[in-house]
Amino acid sequence: MPEFTFITDENSSITKVQQLIHAITEAIATGVLQDGDALPSVNKLSKESLLSRDTVFKAYSLLKQRNVIASTPTKGYFVTGESYKVFVLLDDFSSFKEQLYNSFRKNLPETYSVDLVFHHYNKDVFESLILGGLGRYSMYVVMNFTNKKIEDVVRKIDPAKLLILDMGKVEKDEFAYICQDFNRSVYKCLAESAPLLKKYNEFVLVYPQKQIAHPDDIVKAFNRFCADYNIRGRIVSSIEESDVCAGTAYWVIKDIHMVKVVKGCRAKGLNPGTEVGILAYNDAPMKEIIDKGITVITSDFEEMGLRAAEYVQNKEKICKILDAKLIIRGSL
Repeated sequence: MPEFTFITDENSSITKVQQLIHAITEAIATGVLQDGDALPSVNKLSKESLLSRDTVFKAYSLLKQRNVIASTPTKGYFVTGESYKVFVLLDDFSSFKEQLYNSFRKNLPETYSVDLVFHHYNKDVFESLILGGLGRYSMYVVMNFTNKKIEDVVRKIDPAKLLILDMGKVEKDEFAYICQDFNRSVYKCLAESAPLLKKYNEFVLVYPQKQIAHPDDIVKAFNRFCADYNIRGRIVSSIEESDVCAGTAYWVIKDIHMVKVVKGCRAKGLNPGTEVGILAYNDAPMKEIIDKGITVITSDFEEMGLRAAEYVQNKEKICKILDAKLIIRGSL
């Protein structure tokens, strides 16, 4: 097995100590360094990498504190702790998925290596990524291909190593999961917004029905809310700027449709929050600053990432449904 070597990245924004720690933990995670393997001495690594002895010693000391490495007078420094490789498969990239992942990564030790991949609702890609990752990772965090049922290929993963994210319902709690509540708490959020919605003549849900990314429970919550609160409701699969009308509130699931509603308001000189209502699904930093802010129904994706990180570390089974919350801003 080749000896561990390290080259400093002078252009990196992180310190040389952090670079060395990351390099060692990555080497352990990828199998370049294994339990019991010797590390170069402080003097040897300092000379070869052009790092100061203090830098190498500090990195080694921090890794010892984390039980990643150990040292004895006879063996010097050697690998002793466990390093984990985690497979994270998300559906696609978006601002709230970025929040989720950043929270997940932030709450994992540096000894955990994370491979992040996306299936983009391509079933062949989804299956290929999972099959290619079988047996290569300590833990698997997967956003399932649909919200209907667990795909057969997912069942090939050891359930003790699997965490399902963001499905509507998981059958019989057979897997650990952290999911959004697309029905009960969404309905509750709509009910909270009823006084604002009632000032509009119509409430339109822009729901891309042909896309499997969005669960039918959203439609059920919308229809039940409109019936219970005697609000005139309508569902459309898409919207263009020219479709935006005064006296209408729009609930948009996809950000591209939110942009079209906002641009439609500007093109027609309509004021969001008084002449047109805008309600979006899932929060993002940009929704705080567009015009007077966009009202959202959203789950806490930082909490989802935190809880996923906790599960990966402690492996205590979790079956958690995260409630949605309403954040009222100027658009409604």
